[in-house]
Order: sequence, then structure tokens, then C-alpha cells
Amino acid sequence: MPHASEPLVALESTVIAHGLPHPENERAALALEAAVRAEGAEPRTIGLIGGEAVVGLSPAQIRHLATAEGVRKVSLRDLAVAAARGLDGATTVAATLHLAHRAGVGVFATGGIGGVHRAAAGRASWDVSADLDALARYPLVVVCAGAKAILDLEATREALETRGVTVVGYGCDTMPAFYSRATAFPVDVRCDTSEEVAALALAHTRLGLPGALLVTVPPPEPLPAEEVEPAIAQAVDEAAALGLRSAEVTPFLLRRLGALTGGRTLGANLALLEENARVAARIARALVREP
Repeated sequence: MPHASEPLVALESTVIAHGLPHPENERAALALEAAVRAEGAEPRTIGLIGGEAVVGLSPAQIRHLATAEGVRKVSLRDLAVAAARGLDGATTVAATLHLAHRAGVGVFATGGIGGVHRAAAGRASWDVSADLDALARYPLVVVCAGAKAILDLEATREALETRGVTVVGYGCDTMPAFYSRATAFPVDVRCDTSEEVAALALAHTRLGLPGALLVTVPPPEPLPAEEVEPAIAQAVDEAAALGLRSAEVTPFLLRRLGALTGGRTLGANLALLEENARVAARIARALVREP
């Protein structure tokens, strides 16, 4: 998390190609960039075009990822493959962390991080997102609404603790759960302003600590658990019945949640993405102001 000379905010592109349907995906990507600029920072949406990693996609490149067929979902293990084969790629949290860090961008806004997936029908889950290890490796400020609600949140919180990732509650004392404002899982520290987060990030850097500072922001348009939880359980069982694995799981679950809730999760998702982008921009500006 080096001291920034200008306020930059990285944005991932999986939400464009795999997280939302068209045209909502393209509109959302441009709205996130506009939200960052409105707070006085500059967005850097990250993706791969023809195998080339781009840190700062143009509107035309965003449209391409939003509409093209066969855009690969790119995590860390896929970066070299996509580059060598000249593929278009939408970057996950893990891949975006790598490319943002490599480009010197110290703040990253996303929706929800990946983590430990829920077990279906009583079976143990070995499906663990590469996002967790990437968060333990790359020293960025990562702004999110907690982990995706489709995950095993307790196991994911434990995994973050095991990896030494500091979880910050931005105006909250427990880690939010994407669609919900609070859970039973305490954060490591509460910060109520962007300046507090910036001071914490700089202390993290001065101590030479590895990994990200995970800033969790309560969603601005939460949904009641009694509405979302049954839909998640049904979607998880459906994914298991279809034999979906790895990169196939999350896009399927998000689509099914949208269908099962009459589109309410989509609206909540868009609202939290914009809120996270605004908070990340404020933190990026505060980091520039810090000595």
C-alpha cells in the first residue's frame, strides 16, 4: 500500500462479463466509474483485451467485455493462459488485485469477495476462492460489502483471520453480508471516516505487513434475510444437482438469485457496488492527503 501520488481506484471486470446481464452490466460499469470520479478520484477498470492486460479500460473496451461471446473469467491461475492465447478476459478479485498492485494502484472497490462456498445437501465443500489467498498476498485497500452472501460466511470469516487479513468495519461493528447490513461476525476494527482508514493503511505499510486491508461497507439497500436465505439455499442445491464447479458456480448462483427474488437482488447489488466505489474514492483521496 505505497503512498499514492494521485487518487486511483481499481475496479474489477467479472461483474461486467459474468455478474450482471446486458445492458445492466455495461451501465453498471460506467456508473461505477462515474461514482469514483464524482468523489474526486480516477477509476481504473481492469480486464484483458486480446490477451493484453488493461488497467483502465476505455468505454469501448467495457462495451466489448459486456457484449462479446466467450469472455473468459480470469483468476490468478488463468492470467498467463489468457495472455498467451490472446483471449478476452474479465478479472476476478484475485486477478484484479495482482494487476492493480503491479500497476501501482493501491485502492480497489468490488461488490463482495469470494470465499468458502456453502456445502450442498450435507456434503463438505472444498470450493474455496483464490480471492482469499490473494487478499493475504497483495497490500491494497479493498472496499467491499463483505463476502458474497452465497458463501459460508462463518468459514470465510475464519479463513480471513487465519490468513492475517485485517477486516475493517466502515461505520459498522460486524462484517456485513452483501445483501445484509450485519452478521454475527465481528470486524477487527471499526473506522467511521476515510481518514481513519487511510491512517490505518499507512500504519500497515510502515510495519511492512503483507496483504490487504479489507474495508467492509454495509449495503445501502439491504434485503431481509428471510427473503434471501431460502433463495440462496435453493440456488446452492440446484448448482450441486447440475454438477457445477469452480468458476461456473458464482455466476449461476447470482443469476438464480435474481430470478428467485424477482430481480430484487440485482437492484441491491447495483446499489452496493456504487456505494463501495464512492467509499473507495474517498479513501484514495485521503491516502493522497496523508503525509
